[in-house]
Amino acid sequence: TSFTWPPISTGKRQSVPMRRFRVEMGGQVKEVTPEQISAFILQKLKRDAEELLGTKIQKAVITCPAYFNNLQRQATKDAGTIAGFEVLRIINEPTAAALAYGLDKEGEQKILVYDLGGGTFDVSILEIGEGVFQVIATDGDTQLGGDDFDRRIMDWLIEEFKKETGIDLRGDPQAMQRLRDAAEQAKKELSTRLETRISLPYIAVDARGPKHLERTLTRAQFIAMIDDLLMRTMQIVDNALAAAKLKPQDIDQVVLVGGSTRIPRVQELVAEKFGRAKINKDINPDEVVAVGAAIQAAILAGEMKEVVLLDVTPLTLSIETLGGIATPIIERNTTIPVERTKTFTTAEDFQTSVEIHIVQGERKMAADNKSLGRFVLSGIPPAPRGVPQIDVTFKIDADGILHVTAKDRATGKSASITIKDTSRLTPEEIERMRKEAEMYAEEDRRRLELAETRNQADSLIYAVEKSLGELGEKIEPEKRRRIEEAIKNLREKMAGDNAGAIRAAMEELKRIAGEVATELYRRAGEGISG
Repeated sequence: TSFTWPPISTGKRQSVPMRRFRVEMGGQVKEVTPEQISAFILQKLKRDAEELLGTKIQKAVITCPAYFNNLQRQATKDAGTIAGFEVLRIINEPTAAALAYGLDKEGEQKILVYDLGGGTFDVSILEIGEGVFQVIATDGDTQLGGDDFDRRIMDWLIEEFKKETGIDLRGDPQAMQRLRDAAEQAKKELSTRLETRISLPYIAVDARGPKHLERTLTRAQFIAMIDDLLMRTMQIVDNALAAAKLKPQDIDQVVLVGGSTRIPRVQELVAEKFGRAKINKDINPDEVVAVGAAIQAAILAGEMKEVVLLDVTPLTLSIETLGGIATPIIERNTTIPVERTKTFTTAEDFQTSVEIHIVQGERKMAADNKSLGRFVLSGIPPAPRGVPQIDVTFKIDADGILHVTAKDRATGKSASITIKDTSRLTPEEIERMRKEAEMYAEEDRRRLELAETRNQADSLIYAVEKSLGELGEKIEPEKRRRIEEAIKNLREKMAGDNAGAIRAAMEELKRIAGEVATELYRRAGEGISG
């Protein structure tokens, strides 16, 4: 890992036992506290933000669940300090979510925030009016979230595989991690599809050779697996309503927060109780709390006073297309709020990503206008240039804030950016930030590629060594020696920084191991026919 280890600060809470965990990072075993683990994540976010903005960040607003107690809040603040932030404020997630939706601008309202994340579930009811956000009731379950849905899929896969092969995968950590990743991916895909295919080749091995797991999971099956958990969330909603002495019809808007709220059944249950018209889904549920924290930070920094709200967009908004041309999406003097979409394609054969460069101004060439921002849409299936269809949507809300989204029609993959007033930046500053972001992005890409390649190599070695141990004397000594030499060579390459060399060594190990597996299959077939 590339973490920079900051000085450990244990604070002054001597009466509270300091829990420590032993973890392996970068080949070394370290003792760390929960605050440090959180700080590692915050430190990565800090670096990413600094690379994107091209400036150092010292101050931050950090969110936490509404039901966090004082010790948990202090631990959260300590984590921010360890990460190198001056923590301006710790705010409740439902308050941040409400800020992000701009609900304070819509008069007095009662808002219910339904927050279903990866590990926790939280319901908060807020009264909002005159710029005041007050939580009047909250309820939740710290042990209920998207991870539980993943486990239901995992348990089903484990039992299905056990019925078919007699092998219980629960004792294999490597297999369990692959199952966990596959379950999470299946859960996500079933939010937009009626069924998904789960394929895990070489998930196990026995005396007859490698075993593969192949299953189709339908949305109906998935909902049946988790319906009791979803009904539990609705019971918690009822508890929060009772605590607030409110009925469903008293709620003006419901804000959905957390990636798990993308599950159609979740939205159905919420709509059945409150009415579909009350559900507000204007912002990405994964990002809404962070957006709210950013707004709170802007308020604390006094920047919100400088935001100018316009009833028209004063200058044309365009994207840079082939040849450096500024292609307009929203023309100047267009009444806002407004949303416009245009379709574009790739400029090169087999291009798998596109950079969306947003500019503002009336000049015909992008370089002559003001740069507002850039982002990348990746994961486009390779195809001849001109074939992919990419929808670029510009949306300006009533506050004059620009949201840009690019979506590949074939895969449904999308990327987006939100742009506020950038008039305080000179063109020179914008260009400097762009260059710095590009420099760090390439460095991160190389590090990520190397880390992922090493992980793949490690998984391959694990699987091959496991097969060697289980097949025992069935493998001839000379062939075993060749495999062990290939493993040794791969480990040597993993110690270096050349991802290409690691991949080449992996292919060599796969080739040798594949030859042995083919020979074993052939002999097993001869034994059966004999």
